[in-house]
Amino acid sequence: MNANGQYVEVNGRPAVRFERRYAHAPARVWAAIVDPEQSRHWFPSKLIIEDRVGGLVDFSDDPNQADGTGTVLAFDPPQRLEFSWGGDELHFELTPDGDGCVLRLTNVLEARDTAARNASGWTVCLAELDKAMAGTPSDGPHSSEADAAFEGIYRDYITAGMPHGAPIPPMG
Repeated sequence: MNANGQYVEVNGRPAVRFERRYAHAPARVWAAIVDPEQSRHWFPSKLIIEDRVGGLVDFSDDPNQADGTGTVLAFDPPQRLEFSWGGDELHFELTPDGDGCVLRLTNVLEARDTAARNASGWTVCLAELDKAMAGTPSDGPHSSEADAAFEGIYRDYITAGMPHGAPIPPMG
């Protein structure tokens, strides 16, 4: 399982995809995704999800982006959650795997040139989720440590040939 994001296409749209295995049941990882108190430790904004297809998703407190809303596109706990975020979509799939589960996160992109930027951001955020699932304290995805990691990860994605060119928000 590759810890780095991979550039893929989903229904003809550009996307970046990640897989992580956790030694936790799908319900435990699901809670880390949908519970606002848990998701704040790793997701880039405060996230409040109305738990039904067509429900609202509220995004706030992201220092790099204005507050906004999205729409729940799929809601099947604890296996599948999809929602819109601006022109992007986020797809979370949880599959049982032995005594744990595999999380697949796919960010379907509005624009191809956002692939390296978004993949870098999700790499940082998923590292924070890894810490949260392991019970390791962290300062979240907007910490100075995370910002420093982002820069190197972004360069690595570009070197690997991932589409890039979208603006990067200021950090720190």
